[in-house]
Amino acid sequence: MIVAASTGCFSELPLPETMRQLEDLEYTSVTIVIDEQGCQLRPSDVVRDLERARQLCRDTHRLNIASFWIEMEPAEEDYYEKFAAICKLAKATKVVTLTMPSGELGIPFNEEVERLRKLVGIAKLEGARLSIRTQAGRLAEDPDTLTVLCDNVDGLGVTLDPSNFIFGHERPRDYEKILKYVYHVLLRDTRSDQFQVRVGQGKVEFGRLVNQLRRHQYQQALCVDVHPMPDVDHRAEMRKLRLLLESLL
Repeated sequence: MIVAASTGCFSELPLPETMRQLEDLEYTSVTIVIDEQGCQLRPSDVVRDLERARQLCRDTHRLNIASFWIEMEPAEEDYYEKFAAICKLAKATKVVTLTMPSGELGIPFNEEVERLRKLVGIAKLEGARLSIRTQAGRLAEDPDTLTVLCDNVDGLGVTLDPSNFIFGHERPRDYEKILKYVYHVLLRDTRSDQFQVRVGQGKVEFGRLVNQLRRHQYQQALCVDVHPMPDVDHRAEMRKLRLLLESLL
């Protein structure tokens, strides 16, 4: 396993400056967020100029790209065209793992299966693999539903965000059953009443999680996704979590 950081940790900064920040914090790998609402790299940017997007992603200040984290909704214009372009970008930058949201709660299950099968097929054409992020308000918020989705969509994986099984729950939910499907991991510390807290003040059992992942032969990234909090030294929190994770590997 390796320790990485999400460019979403510095979502207000342009991508090159974010890379400089992460290098200064002594990270060696990065997950690049591709978000139409963000200022770093948008799906429409990739469609418009694939070569420019490739050059932007290669200017990583020696950080290795662990994965792409794509924020897109099916209702967006040219949804599949944008995803196909991002898959080509992934191939050009030697990225294998792509994270996307699952469908919102209430969407017909068969419709979601068909959408995911189509996305997985597009990704496979470029040698990439798709995973859906555990996320509240989505089909992927429930471990049982996730298991059924992965069993019905050949090649589909899970991006595990343990915070979603802690926040909003009186006691943490068990997600052991989905660990065999995990392609990527997003991390911060969390309490039942607060999605992100300072490292060490929450309920995420980082050591136990690493051991669980080892039992399932997980060898990919543990990606820090810590966002700024009022009156908290953001860089110190990112450094603290990096050092904690590295001490467990």
